[in-house]
Amino acid sequence: MPDKRWSAGFIQFLKFNAVGLLNTLIDFAVFTLLHSLGMVNTPAQIISYSAGTANSFFWNKKVTFRDRNRGNKESFDRMQLVRFIVLNLLVLGISVLLIHILTGVLGIQVLIAKVLVTFVTVIINFFGSRKWVF
Repeated sequence: MPDKRWSAGFIQFLKFNAVGLLNTLIDFAVFTLLHSLGMVNTPAQIISYSAGTANSFFWNKKVTFRDRNRGNKESFDRMQLVRFIVLNLLVLGISVLLIHILTGVLGIQVLIAKVLVTFVTVIINFFGSRKWVF
């Protein structure tokens, strides 16, 4: 039984990352556009992360974690949305702080910092989504 649960968890992680890839593409595209238009890092990060997050809720609810909502498939769960928003605000705060540290303190180029921060936030977001949101 543990192998089956591990396998299901791994498949779920792969789905989460596929959805996350789309979210990340949206996030990076919006961030790059805003940054190229002269917007400073923090507002650009907030706007771009929010665009990816909106996409994330829809696809993670419908694809990644749909098996957890079997009995309640079509109904809208407000508390789930609230938990999702809280988790993503926390992850957003972590990402803004890490980008600031990497660019401002360590002098790393902003897009490289963005990539490094994304690796950290994906892991936090997956476990938060799996254990608390969905």
